[in-house]
Amino acid sequence: MQLVLVRLREAGQLTTYKTDLSLNVHDYVVVEADRGSDYGEVLEINDTQHFFPSKKAASYKSIVRKMSEQDKRSLKTNQKEARDAMKLCQRKIKDYNLAMKLVDTEYSFDRKKLIFYFISDKRVDFRELVKELAKVFKVRIEMRQIGARDEAKLFGGFGPCGQQLCCCRFLKNFEPVTMKMAKLQKLPLGSGKISGICGRLMCCLSYEHKIYKDLSKNLPKEGQKINTKQGKGKVVSVNVLKKIIYVELEDNRVEKVQL
Repeated sequence: MQLVLVRLREAGQLTTYKTDLSLNVHDYVVVEADRGSDYGEVLEINDTQHFFPSKKAASYKSIVRKMSEQDKRSLKTNQKEARDAMKLCQRKIKDYNLAMKLVDTEYSFDRKKLIFYFISDKRVDFRELVKELAKVFKVRIEMRQIGARDEAKLFGGFGPCGQQLCCCRFLKNFEPVTMKMAKLQKLPLGSGKISGICGRLMCCLSYEHKIYKDLSKNLPKEGQKINTKQGKGKVVSVNVLKKIIYVELEDNRVEKVQL
């Protein structure tokens, strides 16, 4: 038995399932859901004998099957009808004058649930909208508020590095990215060079953070007063990777010190 990490639908949550099927990463599968069945993409496969005790593995829901050609045709039909549903919902949002931006819509695989993804800067009372949509589509309606990073992941694109966005290509979850990471790496804080197309700090700022943090442990900090061979002074700049510090001495000279 294996435990398989699956991203539900195109933009759903990451969920672990058990299976005895022979699967590969990026395969699309039909899985057990709370109310029927759903679909998703395989992101990771682990052998339960090496990673998980058998009792824990037994508690997970199962993968029903690998997607067949008929399943794929049904999925395409669902996607087409979801686009039509999105157009209607956009008109209703305008009618109700709701402060929300609809960015995507999708059906669950068994068509028992229709999910609308939206962005809003404030809390939105969409109860009347949900009631009307439920009457039209005769399914369970779910309105799911997402952030700017989720929107970028949905639509995709390319970063300033020229590569496809990390969130679309390989990231499983969004990790916290803070301004402290940019400061530690001496990046220009006032420019847009540290922001992704989502407008948030780039996810890749976190990739080098641990090594910068480790290398900084034994280095003096900016503003700290230290003794050098040339005399006492204040640290004005630190190059973490090269382990070089620049010290302003008491006579206002700036000395480069290799640690």
